[in-house]
Amino acid sequence: MIFTAIITVIAAYLIGSINFAVIFTEIFLKRDVRKMGSGNAGATNVLRSAGIIPGLLTFIFDALKGFVAVSIGYKFFEYIFVNNGDNWANPVYGAYLCGLACMIGHVLPIFFGFKGGKGVATSVGIFAVCSPVAIISGLVIFAISLAITKIVSLSSLLATLVVVVGAIVFYNDSASIVPQIILTLLMGFIVVFKHKDNIKRLIEGTESKIGSRGKK
Repeated sequence: MIFTAIITVIAAYLIGSINFAVIFTEIFLKRDVRKMGSGNAGATNVLRSAGIIPGLLTFIFDALKGFVAVSIGYKFFEYIFVNNGDNWANPVYGAYLCGLACMIGHVLPIFFGFKGGKGVATSVGIFAVCSPVAIISGLVIFAISLAITKIVSLSSLLATLVVVVGAIVFYNDSASIVPQIILTLLMGFIVVFKHKDNIKRLIEGTESKIGSRGKK
């Protein structure tokens, strides 16, 4: 059964490696989004560089792959847990482990030269399963921040902080809190780390706002 768990986590990574930013930009523009705008293979850069429809499709499908990967993790670990009574296979752990694997796949996609996005849209799908209260809170904060600042990166970072704190506070009490904290912090760290250049520009006051174009 450990083998089944490992295969499930690997599958989550492979699902995460499907980079829809690259796919939809290629479909709509016949170009590689990683050579456009900011160079990031994520929904925001697609929106700015390719337009609203490709950008929205990228966000939706990136979120969906997170949702699918985590749902598969939950169901497979539930199967192992129910059939064997192994505490390590608690379905909650399966959801979080597959969420982390999917996130890693998104930022380091094996199908696209290990050059992916920042994980924000994917985390929406992940935490929609792992912690619905946290992701709803995060989306509200994102919307408020974006309306006030017009800066996507700042809004994403604030939302990430809220989601991480919310997922820890509203943890699933059917499983130990420690693994949930560790895996949540790791996912939060990935998003923040991928925004390191944005953080630098925010400090310098040069970060792009909605309506502006990424660097050429």
